[in-house]
Amino acid sequence: MENTNEMIIEFDSRSCNESFARVTVAAFCTQLNPTLEEMTDIKTAVSEAITNAIVHGYEGEIHKIRIECRIRDNEMEVGIIDRGRGIENVKKAMEPLFTTKPEQDRSGMGFAFMEAFMDEVTVDSAPGQGTQVWMKKRISNKNTLFE
Repeated sequence: MENTNEMIIEFDSRSCNESFARVTVAAFCTQLNPTLEEMTDIKTAVSEAITNAIVHGYEGEIHKIRIECRIRDNEMEVGIIDRGRGIENVKKAMEPLFTTKPEQDRSGMGFAFMEAFMDEVTVDSAPGQGTQVWMKKRISNKNTLFE
């Protein structure tokens, strides 16, 4: 039997749901018994990805954001998926300080924070089709649900 567990949630792209997303992903991750630092890293990365979907993907319009979480052994994988406007140049968008909304005082550090706090970040996007941000974090504690 493979040591995995999964969850999927979907919610409106409202800024008030960003904290809901953080807490939900954190609650799911607790079965891995992460350190406080690992939990904070995951919550911060999720916040950044959700904020990007709301601000850039949907540009303030209300649509759905989907989160997919998967635990495999001691690794947490989180996918943040929107069906918004997409990213024309993912490589450029992932450069620190790059922002398409400087008039909104956006720092352009969202992807940089995700990469700093997670072990792996992959972004798949196409203009007019949306964006998928996949992040992985290895949890150091071996006291997991599966032992």
